Amino acid sequence: MKKQFLFLFLMCSNPFFSQKKVEKDLETSQKEIEISTVGLDDFVIENSNSKFVEVILFTENMHEQEIIISEESNKVSIKFQLDSLIIEETVFRKFITKRLQRAYAIVRIPKGKNLTIYGENHSIESKNFWGDLTIYIEKGIVKLNTIQSNTVVKMYAGTIYATAKNKNIRLHSNIGSISVDTVLYQKDFQKIISDPSQLLSINTIKGIIFISTQ
Repeated sequence: MKKQFLFLFLMCSNPFFSQKKVEKDLETSQKEIEISTVGLDDFVIENSNSKFVEVILFTENMHEQEIIISEESNKVSIKFQLDSLIIEETVFRKFITKRLQRAYAIVRIPKGKNLTIYGENHSIESKNFWGDLTIYIEKGIVKLNTIQSNTVVKMYAGTIYATAKNKNIRLHSNIGSISVDTVLYQKDFQKIISDPSQLLSINTIKGIIFISTQ
């Protein structure tokens, strides 16, 4: 009986744990890369060890997904075409329909290129990205790790983590909070160093900001 139950459970659960992987590479001379992360749950930025822009999409939705890359006169644009996964939950005898993409992507970009990200509600992690980075996101969790180049984040709400050593820092949160080296600040924090080319700028309405300068 136990073996039958286990077999049935695995059969029922397998569609939710199966994963689809889509990959695309591009070699480009363009310095500006623009990515729309709309539809993703998580997004990771890394530097590539090659001259290629590498895009890897993982999703639990077995329907059609596509990585769309277009090279324009002054930039490369990347976006994701995702079919939504619809599930229903019975709560108090009513049906609530939820849309879950269950998708995340890793993008690897050669050092020296500039990246701009447009997103909605998801998490973003930059793994010590070398290149100017600009992020526009509605809400989510942004992990910048160690800031290597000019970095600008504009978001409505969420949490932002970063380590900024020897960088100019400008932080603003309307009704959120700011913590720099565990010291709390209200609304604004600014730190100026001699090199004006190195900047971390964060502007948010309700965001919570955690910065380490150590």
